[in-house]
Amino acid sequence: MNDESSFIRIRGVSKHFGDFVAVDDVDLDIGKGELFSILGGSGCGKTTLLRMLAGFETPTNGSIEIDGTDITAVPPYERPVNMMFQSYAVFPHMDVEKNVGYGLRKDGLDKGEIDSRVDDVIRLVQLEPFRSRKPDQLSGGQRQRVALARALIKRPKVLLLDEPLAALDKKLREHTQFELMNIQDELGITFVVVTHDQEEAMTLSTRIAVMEKGRFLQVGTPKEIYEYPKSRFVADFVGTINTFEGTVSEVGAESITVTCEELPVPVTALRNEDISTGQKVCIAVRPEKIFISREQPDDDESIAMPAVVDDLGYLGNRSLYRIRLANGQIVQVSRQNRRRSARRFVEWEDAVWVSWRPRSTVVIASGD
Repeated sequence: MNDESSFIRIRGVSKHFGDFVAVDDVDLDIGKGELFSILGGSGCGKTTLLRMLAGFETPTNGSIEIDGTDITAVPPYERPVNMMFQSYAVFPHMDVEKNVGYGLRKDGLDKGEIDSRVDDVIRLVQLEPFRSRKPDQLSGGQRQRVALARALIKRPKVLLLDEPLAALDKKLREHTQFELMNIQDELGITFVVVTHDQEEAMTLSTRIAVMEKGRFLQVGTPKEIYEYPKSRFVADFVGTINTFEGTVSEVGAESITVTCEELPVPVTALRNEDISTGQKVCIAVRPEKIFISREQPDDDESIAMPAVVDDLGYLGNRSLYRIRLANGQIVQVSRQNRRRSARRFVEWEDAVWVSWRPRSTVVIASGD
């Protein structure tokens, strides 16, 4: 994204707490109307960065702009942003309607304007039947929507969401993800979400920034992050992946060959411009890209090797396998359960072949 299309522009932002560097000289551009996620583990700096966007923390260095205006030194209450906290922070003594309209009443708007906007946003988050209830009479998902409505009612240019779905159970979280996406799409407000949940980030986001130790390791669409990780950390953090250390033994016009001590056969991959013969690399393959068969594949292009089923797990829609190669190396494989059957495709200790196509092999330069 170039400067001209940036709605939020972060330049050289750092945050130090004494000797500890929470955010380390980061640059980031977010477009208007994006649903952008900052993804990382605990202590990576993502919440500190969100708090600097909100104005609750002041950068040690750098600048932050929103819609062409430098807001680095602007206090929180004068910024065109609102924040939805992980705890939701709804007022227990107020019903839904009063909770949602609290910010407008504090701003001194007239009652007619408040009532109209409260009606609109309650309808948007589908809370009409619950508008007279207090928080202790609501489910977790309903309280989450109250907090969202209260954040949206002031019509901010940017909505910041700190782990917005962390308190919900898995099924409700999945449902609410799509509700959140629909609301964001209808309003066109720029959403910035911080989360440690890779599945949540992949589902919600137009783009993701993967963060570690105060820095961004990769910024891209969910598909770019998952299918084309630029570092071993990103490959390991986003989804499950098999990784093997190796050395490039051959570089062709369109493909390369990598020899790995952990694998019994050389591995072919599509060529990377920056890869050269003799270079140390990491080979990575997603479990769902690997095929299991009882017979040796007759496809000359596939990387294939004999193995034995070491362990397996049935998860309903898919099965997970731990496959032991002849040299003892374990490979994880995921297989979709497309047919309705009580019988397993393979059982423990079955002799099988595992294979994958060269285009499924991710090559990462060692040290990345």
